[in-house]
Amino acid sequence: MFKRAHHAIAFAAAATLAAGAAGLAEASGRDAAPAPARVKDIARLEGARPLPLIGYGLVAGLNRTGDRRQTIFSAQTLANMLQRLGVVVEGEQIKIENVAAVLVTAELSPYARTGGRFDVLVSSVGDARSLQGGTLLATVLRGPDGSAYALAQGPLSIGGFGGGRGGNSVQVNHLTAGRVPGGGLVQVSPPSQAAPGDTLRLSLLQPDYTTAARLASVINEDLGPECAQASDPGTVSVRVPDGYKASLPVLMARLETLSVEVDSPARVVINERTGTVVVGADVRIASAAVAHGTLSVRITTKYDVSQPPAFSRTGETVVVPEERVDVTEGRKQLVGLDEGATLDSVVKALNGLDATPRDIIAILQALQAAGALRAEIVII
Repeated sequence: MFKRAHHAIAFAAAATLAAGAAGLAEASGRDAAPAPARVKDIARLEGARPLPLIGYGLVAGLNRTGDRRQTIFSAQTLANMLQRLGVVVEGEQIKIENVAAVLVTAELSPYARTGGRFDVLVSSVGDARSLQGGTLLATVLRGPDGSAYALAQGPLSIGGFGGGRGGNSVQVNHLTAGRVPGGGLVQVSPPSQAAPGDTLRLSLLQPDYTTAARLASVINEDLGPECAQASDPGTVSVRVPDGYKASLPVLMARLETLSVEVDSPARVVINERTGTVVVGADVRIASAAVAHGTLSVRITTKYDVSQPPAFSRTGETVVVPEERVDVTEGRKQLVGLDEGATLDSVVKALNGLDATPRDIIAILQALQAAGALRAEIVII
């Protein structure tokens, strides 16, 4: 029955993690209380937003894996840079196999200050085959307003490697994008955020009415009645007490450590490209019977050689293809799911069907179409 259960490892692992996070059902049939979370993990101060940065630069030091001659802008950029350094050379005369043109992107924290460092992401924009071993040359990073906020420079870390040429090569992970840890240097601090005044607003990372109401209740218990109010599913307004109006960081430090029971809608997340299925602990199944079979069609071609008779003057040797079509349909049993079946029972039932992750995706989508899946399916 479980002879192919290893195919459903991704589904079972997701079930184990979800069950561990939310708690398995008690013997009496009642669900255990959800695990609390800190306010700093589920909400952010409204108005504090990162600043996206972008820049265009060069990566040098590659081992003949950089841009080739058809990438014109790489040669032009290198020629312009050399000219600023006092070396005059035409772009057409440069062989740029060891240089690659890249785009550098990053997000600057709203609280970053001059001299601070941050990570940057480097991505090839030409036809470079690999950025392995390269060094990002000094690149100006600009914000949406066109102002220069930072400089980026340093050796790349691509998290993989490649080697060989032509038909003999090996590659691990993606080689045309990488990071420069701490490669960004803040030159100008981002625009300061407006002071919250007498009221600050906390934005939930996952908007939910129940979680917002619980958050407001927890804050009121800590700061006093009527200090917090849930404005909508994603926002909780907090009235700043008189003792904290001159020191917002102290108030935020106090609020961030509070614990809140987080509630979320029942969801099933599916990634069809990788066959990954993640089922939330609150997913329930209505009464249904499930049978899932597999139909496979296999076409194979075998080539035979037809030889002419001995001493034949007009005959010739020809290749004759012989095609064979095999159709097989797997025999699966019918499994019943009771009303209100929990995540644990659903996992056991689907494993009993000898279902692979891709089979589970099809089964869950069919259950939703039948109205038996009490959850939202999110396809990523």
